[in-house]
Amino acid sequence: MIAQTQELDALHWVKTRSSLDSSQSTFLIWIGKIYAFIPGEKRKLLFKIFGMSVSRCIATAEGKWDFTSRELTYYLHPETGEKLNKWENPWTGETVTVMHVANNPVQGEFKGKFPAQVEGDRTTFVFDIFPTYPNPLAADSKFAEYSPQEIYQAAELFKLTVPTADLHNSELPSVSQLKLSWDRIGQWLPWMKMGDRPGQLIYSAIGGKINDFTELPQWLQDEINTRIPLYKNAPKGYLEGEDMTSWLYFQQNFDAYLAGEIFPLSVAEEL
Repeated sequence: MIAQTQELDALHWVKTRSSLDSSQSTFLIWIGKIYAFIPGEKRKLLFKIFGMSVSRCIATAEGKWDFTSRELTYYLHPETGEKLNKWENPWTGETVTVMHVANNPVQGEFKGKFPAQVEGDRTTFVFDIFPTYPNPLAADSKFAEYSPQEIYQAAELFKLTVPTADLHNSELPSVSQLKLSWDRIGQWLPWMKMGDRPGQLIYSAIGGKINDFTELPQWLQDEINTRIPLYKNAPKGYLEGEDMTSWLYFQQNFDAYLAGEIFPLSVAEEL
């Protein structure tokens, strides 16, 4: 069967990405690898990764929802899968602090129509995103060794496949299954201290929804419970301010990075 493109209501996307039940936090996870892609060099596996998003959708008007979430992604040893706190840069020989992703918040508004590829009992949402904007680190000379590029530029390629029937089942606030494919092409991460060396990072990951916090790996449950309990739940409501990114997080926590502190930095639970 050949997939047909259909325009689906925002409600169907809310059920896919999060849930129509605003009282619940929805967990999405991803696992994968990050490779170095440098002209003239063979591919190099740098890290395994494990990430999660905990989200909530809040209806604001007919056909409109505020989406609010928090995200974590951990850089893991490429062979053992253990969390890295330090990393020896194979090109410079320098050992640097690993700054794991801790984006709080990541938000948006869901409304209107969302194109999807419908193929019988499966529906796939496809999003090819190419963020391009001024690098917030470029204007400060102290970041020249970390991220001197004037423009931040990346490619993020998402595919989310769900049961077609779930989308149209009014008794389900969220789809029962979700298969995620995520590929990314991006610049060197600031904490890698690669400066203006040529090359890019290639991310390749898959994932899906889990039922609740207790289905996360035990090491991540322990990490969240003891150090960053804020990430156990989605924000209770839409948060004011700009979305957090790895570049902004690096800028805000540069001193802690230089001091060799453990990331993500500890953060208390939302009151």
